[in-house]
Amino acid sequence: MINSTQVSYFTLAAYFDTGVFKYLYFMVIMSLYFFIVCANIFVIVVICMNRSLHEPMYLFLCSLFVNELYGSTGLFPFLLVQILSDIHTVSTSVCFLQIFCAHSYGGIEYLNLAIMSYDRYLAICFPLQYNTRMTSKKIAILIAITWLYPCFALTILLSLATPLQLCGNIIDKVFCTTYSVVKLACSNTSGINIYGLIASFGTIFVALILILYTYLHILKVCFSGSKQTRQKAVSTCTPHLASLLNFSIGACFELLQSRFDMSRVPNMLRIFLSLYFLTCPPLFNPVMYGLKMSKIRALSKSLISNVGY
Repeated sequence: MINSTQVSYFTLAAYFDTGVFKYLYFMVIMSLYFFIVCANIFVIVVICMNRSLHEPMYLFLCSLFVNELYGSTGLFPFLLVQILSDIHTVSTSVCFLQIFCAHSYGGIEYLNLAIMSYDRYLAICFPLQYNTRMTSKKIAILIAITWLYPCFALTILLSLATPLQLCGNIIDKVFCTTYSVVKLACSNTSGINIYGLIASFGTIFVALILILYTYLHILKVCFSGSKQTRQKAVSTCTPHLASLLNFSIGACFELLQSRFDMSRVPNMLRIFLSLYFLTCPPLFNPVMYGLKMSKIRALSKSLISNVGY
């Protein structure tokens, strides 16, 4: 057996020799990361600088965009280094740090989207009581839970994963995940597998129940309410549903790849699918909300015009 303390690095086997094209891939990935950082920071600045946007919905959006920056920063700089490198290895400490960033990003994203659906439920179904129900204290508590719970759950998971005895150090991915490391263990991993399933599906199940409950009530109010109510629901819920669907597709791809044999799937497709949930939501969410939300769109245009002059 190889003790985990003797494994000082992991080899990422999903990378392959791209020859001179590695510089092209580097430029594409760097451009994507630059756009993600600029787009998310821009919308965060717009929300923070305008008092008219200091409302619950926009504060939850700000939390979402901060998480997009967090998740993409946990991946893209590492990818850029690996693309230019001839040897695709990662130290154990960096690998576990990447696991923490990637998985906590996923949990925060999903819980944030669930909290946003609850906010829309209160705004559409209880418009007169909205301000008394969604207080500043409640907003702070919900955002704190959204961030602290996934980080706490991941801390426990990593405390179970780091002492594992490993019989290898080859990971068939372009970045580290919990399951890819646990698969290398020589010892019994039933405990960590059970905890991982409970933590993952507990988070997904609770968030999904909340989302379904809120949207069923929103639909009920839309069908029985006025045209103005339906327009309000469509304008605020459409980008949220698009974000939810986009992230859920990416998360499903990652879960399927982790649990099933994907060796028959072309390597490039496997890489794309594994990077989807860490790339597409941070890329599309700020653009989608910036274009769809009328207040953000108007204030963004105003800010750009003021900078121009």
